[in-house]
Amino acid sequence: MAFVVTGAATGDRLTWLLETFWVILAIPLILLTWRRFPLTTLLCCLLAVHALILIYGGMYTYARTPLGNWVRDALDLSRNPYDRLGHFVQGFVPAILVRELLVRLSPLKGSRWLAPLVVCACLAFSSFFEMLEWWGSLIGGSATEDFLATQGDKWDTQWDMFLAGVGAITSLLLLSRPHDRQLAALPDAGSAAPVEQPTPAASVRG
Repeated sequence: MAFVVTGAATGDRLTWLLETFWVILAIPLILLTWRRFPLTTLLCCLLAVHALILIYGGMYTYARTPLGNWVRDALDLSRNPYDRLGHFVQGFVPAILVRELLVRLSPLKGSRWLAPLVVCACLAFSSFFEMLEWWGSLIGGSATEDFLATQGDKWDTQWDMFLAGVGAITSLLLLSRPHDRQLAALPDAGSAAPVEQPTPAASVRG
């Protein structure tokens, strides 16, 4: 509903499309794969919240969201902070998505490498997203200025990637345990074998 309403009400259809592209891509993908690969409730809720953040930002553009303007004025900030929130969530939500995929589809379940690799994946996605913004600006010129939402900050790209990394780490610290409980309740729980740790005897023989 929010997707349809904002698409009809937005004054900048190009920016709305660029901001909501991931929602357009994700919804049919999740529906098509749900029978074979249902997601945890935690991940579904996070994805829904992320979608609403993207849709709201796409409707007004990130630099002009009313909510962000209210926070800017209330805290006497120099810029609309909604873009900062968006990039924090860009790490916070994908961290659980990547974690779920790695736990269920790879041998990393129970591995000490799981959390670092999740953060690396989120940082890689954030970097790729910044390149998409760069390519979009080269192709669209001034028409994509609202999509970039730099608001005159020359360090905006670095801030975006930093906040995505902070979001990913925060998500893992807060949600890993409840996520594990929900993963254990899934029908395919344990399908991906955990990484075997070598026994002391094996280590000596090696």
